[in-house]
Amino acid sequence: MTKNRFPMMFGALAFVAWAIAPASAQNALEAKLQPCNTCHGQDGKPINATTPIIWGQTTAFMTKQLHDFRSADRASDIMAAFSKTLQQEELRPAAVYFSMKTWPANATAAAAGPEPEGTAVCKACHQNDFKGGLPAPRLAGQSYQYLINQMNQFADGRRTNNMDMIKLMQELSPAQRDAIAKYLAAL
Repeated sequence: MTKNRFPMMFGALAFVAWAIAPASAQNALEAKLQPCNTCHGQDGKPINATTPIIWGQTTAFMTKQLHDFRSADRASDIMAAFSKTLQQEELRPAAVYFSMKTWPANATAAAAGPEPEGTAVCKACHQNDFKGGLPAPRLAGQSYQYLINQMNQFADGRRTNNMDMIKLMQELSPAQRDAIAKYLAAL
């Protein structure tokens, strides 16, 4: 009788270990991602207007950005250091973790007004409502300061991890980039 209990107990323990392993791995990843809250916000609202909202952002975009920070294809000392704390196989799960969170409500949103000239080309990737999609990020509701900073970095070649964006931003005047950034922030 006791001979039959050992395999059954071993099987039960193996099943329990298998069942809780993903939860344990998820908890470990969540613990690794807690430092993100320092800048990107405990509730998804960043600490300042130059830091992007990452809660509810698209998975593909977030995965690419983490990869680009890790490989120095996108410059940021803070993000480069943080992204290197993640293993390559953790980049997508980290992106999924944040994409599953709810985009924070924009408490200071003003009326968006009429769509400015130059936004039509943006819709090809960022979608008609600017809420993102493959492969592009959500722009609607990001802060004006973050948007205009990124647009200008693409235009002047300081941000080079998307060659299409460099060309598109260079084709827009500074006034057009400013109007588009204000419009998107108000959505």
